[in-house]
Amino acid sequence: MTEPAGETAPEAPEDVAHEDGAPSAEPEAATAAPGDGTAADETAGEGGEGGAASEEAAPELSEAQAELAAQRELRARIEARKAEKAGPVASGAKLSGAAADLLAAVRAVEGGSASGDAFFAPAPEPPRPAHAAPPVHPAPPDRSAPSGAPAVRPPVPAPAAAPVPTAGALAGVREVLARGGAPEALAGPAAAALGERAAEALAEDPWRLLAVAGVRPEQADGFARALLGGACGPDDPRRAVALTVWLLDRAALQGHTALTADEVRAGLARHGVPDPEKAVGTAVSEGAVLLFQEEDAEEPLEDGEPEEDGGGRPAEAGPAEPPLLGLDRYALAEESLADGLARLARTVTAEEWDGGELERAVGGHGLVLHTGGEAARAEPVALAAAARERGLRVLVTVHDPERPGEEERAAGTVVPLAALLSGTAGPGRDEDGSLALDLLVVLDAPQLDVETGAMLVEALPDGCRLVLSGDPEVLGAAGPGAVFADALAARVCPRVASRRPDPGPLGELVSGIGVGELNQVEAPGKEVVIVPVRDAGEAVHRTVQLVADSVPRAFGLTAEQTRVITVGHGGSAGTRALNAALKQRLNPGPGRFGGYDPGDRVAYAPVPGRTVGATVLGADAEGLRLRTPDGEVVVAKERVESVLRHGWALTAHQAAGGRWPAVVVVLPGDAAPGLSRPWVYTAFGRAERHLSVVHGVDQALPRAVAEVLAPARTTRLRPLLVGLLAAPDEE
Repeated sequence: MTEPAGETAPEAPEDVAHEDGAPSAEPEAATAAPGDGTAADETAGEGGEGGAASEEAAPELSEAQAELAAQRELRARIEARKAEKAGPVASGAKLSGAAADLLAAVRAVEGGSASGDAFFAPAPEPPRPAHAAPPVHPAPPDRSAPSGAPAVRPPVPAPAAAPVPTAGALAGVREVLARGGAPEALAGPAAAALGERAAEALAEDPWRLLAVAGVRPEQADGFARALLGGACGPDDPRRAVALTVWLLDRAALQGHTALTADEVRAGLARHGVPDPEKAVGTAVSEGAVLLFQEEDAEEPLEDGEPEEDGGGRPAEAGPAEPPLLGLDRYALAEESLADGLARLARTVTAEEWDGGELERAVGGHGLVLHTGGEAARAEPVALAAAARERGLRVLVTVHDPERPGEEERAAGTVVPLAALLSGTAGPGRDEDGSLALDLLVVLDAPQLDVETGAMLVEALPDGCRLVLSGDPEVLGAAGPGAVFADALAARVCPRVASRRPDPGPLGELVSGIGVGELNQVEAPGKEVVIVPVRDAGEAVHRTVQLVADSVPRAFGLTAEQTRVITVGHGGSAGTRALNAALKQRLNPGPGRFGGYDPGDRVAYAPVPGRTVGATVLGADAEGLRLRTPDGEVVVAKERVESVLRHGWALTAHQAAGGRWPAVVVVLPGDAAPGLSRPWVYTAFGRAERHLSVVHGVDQALPRAVAEVLAPARTTRLRPLLVGLLAAPDEE
């Protein structure tokens, strides 16, 4: 890479605390693994020392969340339709003991044939009002079922009702919190998380306070001691159950849909549970968590792999998979996703399609995986155009609403994934809730989390072809799951790898990073510039200069066409510090609208885990008005702090799926612990024309590229797919 000629550099974030997928509903993050490049873990630390959150900021549901929740309610209708046509696809057979009965009960709740109640709830909640407003804080997993089957209206399902704590519920929770010495501000979040009988639930089981985002085990322990006195201890079964659920909720923030039983037992031991083995058994027997013992599924062999050992005997099977523990929310999503992918693979009629490898694969199969870098995106886009010429109903969907380029737009209909799922864009739905499509091409497939993937697949009709396309080297989804990576690893459908290289010095640099090499590249047009800095203060200063002066002058770009990417949010050179400095230079103002002024660039999180770039237009009595790629939106003033950040500087997870003409990557000295090969590959790969690297990590950067991979996620999708699609088709 080339040394900058007279270039100055922007500021760099110093917090390497974590990589979240979007500005989470909580503006501050407290506890998360450094730079793990996984889920939106910023939510974990909400509430600080007291877990505080104002009761006025009680969780509600946004329109997008309501639409997504409504689609969950459609699962029962879709499953019934599949059963009528071909009989149910077997799943869940790998649960053991009481967990199998529990899963059947959960599915009965999902289908509406049983009442939906929390696993710990003493009584069903009353019907939820249909006029609820959107949440400020992401709620813990909702273990209550909707109170009725949704009415289907083309093209979008009716919004789901949202829980709104009543005045009586809030008063009761405040009284219990006061008796336990907990902040009154927790009343709203606790009532929203635990339902109308939250006060009784907390009085009977104080550790259920852990269901509130940001509350830590030591705080719940203190609350329990104040309420129960000598009647509780570290071995209390209620504590064991609540801690087990809390550990799995925390793991989901890191991208896991399950944990091994050993990992859960180790976590319980760290929190002083005397008998972790017994605690896990209690949590399973009470139905708080599900236990999975995956069978040894034979994976398809690669061409040329021997099936037998040298003596003519079948090769020995590998060690049995360790038992896993998971929450019903993610277990059901993974099983639903696996079932849906198997359904698509089995219901497509093979056809002879002319063309390249990708076209031929899609002609003969219902599920096809396509891999490649940025240049390779043209291949599935061309496939969509060719399929449209065949008379098929085709749609291309992308992760970032700002992302579709000229080539993608020219190929036909391209819509953001969130808009497709919410029904604000894309085709209508039939009475079964299925999208009117013959082929769906999903770009940026690595950004699919397991719940989004399940909802997407459930919405596709029998016989629809699905192409998942993306770059497997980028950071994974902000939410739990590894949908694209698991599907690739399962080897149960065609996998088409593009041979189209990314062009120019930027393409050469990023391609080298993908194989673990940080190469110097010739950049005669200053496509790549290194800006060395000594400390975080200099990194911030140089970053601002690059964005405001150097890059616009050298490339004729505006500051709006440049993004700053850094490792974390906090610290002296994190996104907060960088955005403050960039605002002062690019759009100074008093922040008279909740810290924002007209013209401010913001990162807007309409739902946790999804970031949308927007610009502040102004404010009125209804709230802060933003211009987004989907049009104008209004953010209620009580939600501004929780769902908005200034957006000139982003984390790599927030930037994943997006591309900009110029990118400034900021790496101050303390960013080194947060660096990994996927992080560098993702951050450097967001630049289309120019990349500046504000570099203060010395040899930590090439070392991270060569040696540090993203932590593996524990999921169940791969073995589920192998079990469903590797076996002969019985239909």
